[in-house]
Amino acid sequence: MKPTRLALVLAAAVALAACDSAEKQQAAAQAAATAQAAAKEQKAQEIGKQFDAQYAQHNWELARAHGEELVVMHPDSPVTARIKPQYEEAKVKADEVREQRRMAGLWEYQSVAVKGGQQLSAAIYSKKPIDTGGGTAYPVRLIFRDHPEWGRSSYLVLENGDFNCYGGCKVQVTLDDKAPKAMAASRPKTDEAIAMFIEDERALWRMAHGAKTMAIEFPVKAGGKRTAVFEVGGLDPGKLPKW
Repeated sequence: MKPTRLALVLAAAVALAACDSAEKQQAAAQAAATAQAAAKEQKAQEIGKQFDAQYAQHNWELARAHGEELVVMHPDSPVTARIKPQYEEAKVKADEVREQRRMAGLWEYQSVAVKGGQQLSAAIYSKKPIDTGGGTAYPVRLIFRDHPEWGRSSYLVLENGDFNCYGGCKVQVTLDDKAPKAMAASRPKTDEAIAMFIEDERALWRMAHGAKTMAIEFPVKAGGKRTAVFEVGGLDPGKLPKW
């Protein structure tokens, strides 16, 4: 065979081998991509099952987490499209659960041994600090107390300044966006604490139990009135069972 012809035959053989190798590489790449896509979809299916389980049990925060994983990591999966309406609901419910937990954490409950039994109390600070006459703003405290000897009471406590209610007065109590309600109050003549009792403690308790926010406007010795807003929506009525 002539050298020129031999070279052509060798070149053709090399080209054929290279073409065959490229086709095999392409087929291998396609097979790998298909396997990867299948594995990814299987993972989406698994997350979808976890989402369904948490959604069915109303575990909104976990359902939200699984739904978010699907949306971010598997946006094109049929599973993501299927769970999208439930995911939107879970997001809203999860925010509500988180907010309820936050408000519940605003309350402080105590049980203290005293003469005659246990003193129970539920207390919460105002949303914002207020200057009540001492020149410095402090949160106002609202306390509900159940004492074995003194009975049940509800009162506000100041860090400084004083209430202008020694002879009795009226405070305005507003729940959420409802109209304010006037309630009788009094400042006891004692220096043990800067406290003012709201006389109808049972009514105030019921009001606190049924609202998200409670605003109490009260007169101060420094002149005028102040308003303390309390986020009462997380109150646990079981902490004062006799109320």
